[in-house]
Amino acid sequence: MTTTVLTTDRIVLNGTARTREEAIAESARLLVAAGAVTPEYEAAMRQRESLVSTFMGNGLAIPHGTNEAKEAILASAMTVVRYDEPIDWDGNPVRVVAAIAGKEGGHMAVLSSLALVFSDDSAVEQLLAAESPQQVLDLLGDVNDAA
Repeated sequence: MTTTVLTTDRIVLNGTARTREEAIAESARLLVAAGAVTPEYEAAMRQRESLVSTFMGNGLAIPHGTNEAKEAILASAMTVVRYDEPIDWDGNPVRVVAAIAGKEGGHMAVLSSLALVFSDDSAVEQLLAAESPQQVLDLLGDVNDAA
């Protein structure tokens, strides 16, 4: 069964955060607004980041909560926020923050699908040049098939 984890209303092309902490908060608000997590999930995202950086390379960070935050996850979802100016993510430049909440381990296939897109420099360039949330969804739509 396919779960829709990413929709156009969960894609922001002009994020307002300027720091890693602000980007995590911005992503957490989107997950809450999507009905995917409770507000407590943000603290779990911050805790995960304090344990290990969620920077993935090629301008991507994938913040997500700790395993102990399972009760704060109501449904699997992903949000994507793109930034015009790179955010300093522990010394690494990040232009795209894809926050994930995975119900019952559903996030692993989504992470794998997302990693495939970001391993392709051409796809990353297309994502950074996208002019609408629909264009971003078209590039990342396989995450819905993976869920």
